[in-house]
Amino acid sequence: MNVIEKILAAHCCHDHVHPGMIVDIAPDLTMVNDATACLAIDIFKNQLQAEKVDDPAKVIMIMDHYTPSCSIDAADTHNTMRAFAREQQLQYVYDGIGVCHQLMMERHVRPGQLIIGADSHTCTYGALGALATGMGSTDVAVAWKSGRSWMKVPESIRINVTGAWPIGIDAKDLILKIVGDLTTGGATYKALVFSGPGIRALGVSQRMTLCNMVIEAGAKFSYIQPDEKTAAFMKELKRLDYSVFTDDADATYGKTLEYDVSSLEPQIAFPHSVDNVKAIGAAEGIAIDEFFLGACTNGRYEDLEVAAAILQGKRIAAGSRLLVTPASNAVYLRAVASGVITTLVESGAMIGTPGCSACFGGTAGILGKNERLLTTANRNFRGRVGSPDSEIYLAGPAVLAASALNGCITDPRRIL
Repeated sequence: MNVIEKILAAHCCHDHVHPGMIVDIAPDLTMVNDATACLAIDIFKNQLQAEKVDDPAKVIMIMDHYTPSCSIDAADTHNTMRAFAREQQLQYVYDGIGVCHQLMMERHVRPGQLIIGADSHTCTYGALGALATGMGSTDVAVAWKSGRSWMKVPESIRINVTGAWPIGIDAKDLILKIVGDLTTGGATYKALVFSGPGIRALGVSQRMTLCNMVIEAGAKFSYIQPDEKTAAFMKELKRLDYSVFTDDADATYGKTLEYDVSSLEPQIAFPHSVDNVKAIGAAEGIAIDEFFLGACTNGRYEDLEVAAAILQGKRIAAGSRLLVTPASNAVYLRAVASGVITTLVESGAMIGTPGCSACFGGTAGILGKNERLLTTANRNFRGRVGSPDSEIYLAGPAVLAASALNGCITDPRRIL
């Protein structure tokens, strides 16, 4: 079996599994946020007629999409979540301290785990060698009651990454290129397994960026084999109890894709689809009204640091708006301590409460008619951040910072 199949086998009642097989699994953790929790709670109570969750220690609730409460509906949602947490004596409830996936990585995820979350970007946790996938609120409610769920074992695609990373190029450029090549349905219900020296060169933060966006090609799982960088990350967080799985000698994959990052250029996803990807030369000079640095894709300290290095001692273009939202309080505090936040504020940035923010226009950065947004988030669907007549472009933090200086999409290699 390959590593994906071995982790699934370890969480079900079979010694051996294969692609296409339906398996009954016992997830290690379930996660809901304030965009999905209330539906799960309603189904749990009113349709399943359940009274107690199977294991409160495996249930994690996070308020991140609408924090601080931006409407009466949001406030009611949060109160429903808090009441349910009290009723069920849940141990892990996080309120307005970061994006759910960042908090999960900082506080809960371990290599070898199997996790389901009521959010499509749950696949991020593959960066630590866990298997994690997004499911609907109904599936999560059933897992709350029974402690179990079901899955079809996916076919796995290996993505082998070679070459030295050029200056100004990072994991966001690679995953945009991959999604553009595969298209939005090209990896439907597949597991994408990243490997090769180009992956081993990346830190955990960049690995998270890669794994976060596999769902944009339809993938069920992402996976990166744990290594010494994974071990160092886990040691720093004092989470030393975990299992590392590896391929069997006779493991097979559906196919292998090869990417050499040494020739990779900055990539831009054009409106209104994540797979509408072009090299930056096709986008340079496009005027932008608003810039957003943040989200579960690129809101980590390393992303803010990249932007601050480009913006140091400079001001963003007149008439532009730069919104920066750290992915968690831990990221925020580190950026304050290092001076990164000072640099960003002095350049003209507005700093938001850690959370989802302008990724989907929940609490900040709403776009008006005919406005354009350049964002480090993961989706650019029509109307996602406001007016259906607005446009959203996706890029990495270096492109974003360089572009904010000029008020238009700019190749960061001209500055670095």
